[in-house]
Amino acid sequence: MVQPRHTLLVVTETHERFYSDQLNDVPSSSLLVQPCNRGTTPAILYSLFRLRESDPNAVIGFFPSDHYFADDEALVTHVDSAFEAAESSSGKVVLLGIKPSSPEVAYGWIEPGASLTKDRCGKVFEVSRFWEKPNISLASDLMERGCLWNSFLMIGRVEAYLGLIRRTLPGLLESFESIRSSLSTEREPEALAHLYSGIHTSNFSDEVLAKSPNDLAVLSGANLGWTDLGETSRVLSVLGENNIRAKWALACAEECPAHN
Repeated sequence: MVQPRHTLLVVTETHERFYSDQLNDVPSSSLLVQPCNRGTTPAILYSLFRLRESDPNAVIGFFPSDHYFADDEALVTHVDSAFEAAESSSGKVVLLGIKPSSPEVAYGWIEPGASLTKDRCGKVFEVSRFWEKPNISLASDLMERGCLWNSFLMIGRVEAYLGLIRRTLPGLLESFESIRSSLSTEREPEALAHLYSGIHTSNFSDEVLAKSPNDLAVLSGANLGWTDLGETSRVLSVLGENNIRAKWALACAEECPAHN
């Protein structure tokens, strides 16, 4: 079980108006504020550098804030299994793969390789390759072949993550190394702003995970009710399933009758 004091929240300064009222009880030491959005890789790397200072041997889980799971208890069981797999694996980062219910073209897919272990939740596999947002024909084929949706929920040791980035984006890693002495000091915001002004946007799934299948494992998850809330239609669907009718959702439904 991850304690609240061991939890970090990564946000972006330009989004402050959306989260400022929700995070009043979060200690400042647990809040990592990026000066601007540069994609998922810098956000993950920033987190890793801060966590490495407090516990270089820690096993860390990354949980996207815009993903929804209908069954929290089942999710916790799968996450516990992923932590166990990451702790026992030889430096692999363990991804949570979702058994697909449709040939979804807007998700990334993971093609499992050989079986590594049989877990209480399901099997842990090697990762053969990634398929990012395939067309409908390929998505149908991937589904038939037993491929999994990529939930982007992942567990691994600090050095396992850093190793992935070191092999795929060494320049970005070096950029963060250059401000390491400023982290957790009063110089951090200025150093971070300067760093972010000079780096490019980077997608962790495309530029790191997809290029490192041999360093990954995937835990097959089923019956979790997972949804990526990256599209309005999915948000409205989840709200409807939970009988929630927020004011903004009602307004959107009136404008988008196809979602009623």
